[in-house]
Amino acid sequence: MADNQGPQGNHDPAGSTQMFRAFVDETPSGGRGAAAEAASKPRVGVIVGVIAAVAVVAAVVWLALA
Repeated sequence: MADNQGPQGNHDPAGSTQMFRAFVDETPSGGRGAAAEAASKPRVGVIVGVIAAVAVVAAVVWLALA
């Protein structure tokens, strides 16, 4: 049976600390390239969204002044 005692000697009967550490310490299978590519996708969406919002605001201002 696994030893679920932490550094302070607190017993973790569910083993959640051990499971959390395994989750945090696990490395992605794709390496850094896949992580960097996945991180760039949301940025592209945010940039496109900001550009669209600026275009909508500019159109509203233009229509209000015309």
